[in-house]
Amino acid sequence: MSVNSRFALGVTAALAAVAALACASVAYGSTVIPLSQVLLSIGRAIGWVQDAAITPVDRIVVDLRLPRAILAIAVGAGLGVIGLLLQTVTRNDLADPFLFGLSAGAAAGAVAVITRIGDRLGILTLPIAAFAGGMCATAVVLVLIRRAQGYGPERLVLAGLAVSFLFTALTNYLVFSGDQRAAHSVLFWTMGGLGLATWRNIGIGMLGALIVMLYALLRHRQLDALLGGEQTAESLGVSVTRLRKVTFLVASFSTALLVSIAGVIGFIGLMIPHVARAFAGPLHARLAVACGLLGAALLLGSDLLARTLLPPQELPVGVVTSSIGAFFVVAMLLHHKR
Repeated sequence: MSVNSRFALGVTAALAAVAALACASVAYGSTVIPLSQVLLSIGRAIGWVQDAAITPVDRIVVDLRLPRAILAIAVGAGLGVIGLLLQTVTRNDLADPFLFGLSAGAAAGAVAVITRIGDRLGILTLPIAAFAGGMCATAVVLVLIRRAQGYGPERLVLAGLAVSFLFTALTNYLVFSGDQRAAHSVLFWTMGGLGLATWRNIGIGMLGALIVMLYALLRHRQLDALLGGEQTAESLGVSVTRLRKVTFLVASFSTALLVSIAGVIGFIGLMIPHVARAFAGPLHARLAVACGLLGAALLLGSDLLARTLLPPQELPVGVVTSSIGAFFVVAMLLHHKR
């Protein structure tokens, strides 16, 4: 099978999976709603159906489950593409937002609000604090690598690890020294969840995914050149240092937006690029699209499992993605051993 045929087949399958999982995400939960009723509720919400008054089921579908499914698509797609960009510029197959302290910084910002400040700015308090924490972590990483006089991949990874440990320690301190009654909220948020999704805030997640996807598509040729090594990229007119710095900033900004609304969801950025390369190849124009679709499908499926495994309780979605990620890393190790 040719590369084009394999890519077309893979994209078609990924689109079908996203559509099917989105429908299942809206229909299934603590209460199962027939698909016909889901379509009727959506039709009433957009004005296509005017045969009856709004029902409680309509509220569940339109106000709770539909924005949650849309947010899962946006966050999953964004994290998948962010993982791709970070793996390319660091030449590290295990790179993802966790590795560079971006998620840890956002978590520290959110936990500081939960345990110290409270909901003083309304519904946007938590997203604003998490975004600020993520950008603070980014600033610290950039200061460290500038002091180390270079933006090489090794320095970037080491600085990211140091910042990740630092902000994780700060988060733990805030949890244990703060209001213990907030411990459950802190635990759920730091392990990721889409329960904050509303029509008022899903635009934050959609913006984060859009920024990183557009960047990957606009810079795909420069990113492709980097696959041949730094010297090859420089000979083709690519400023590797500048590309690495700008890519890290874009990834950081998008990660802060995504984490600010969905919490810390691990392993999607690590796993998805490896799976996508199997049918999209190594070049970034196709690979970014594949990563976006696969990331969306993975998070939709993981969120569906998180909501249905222990009804009526809801697991943090990070528990599901981390479990899948652990098996994925083991599979990678066994594959490379051969």
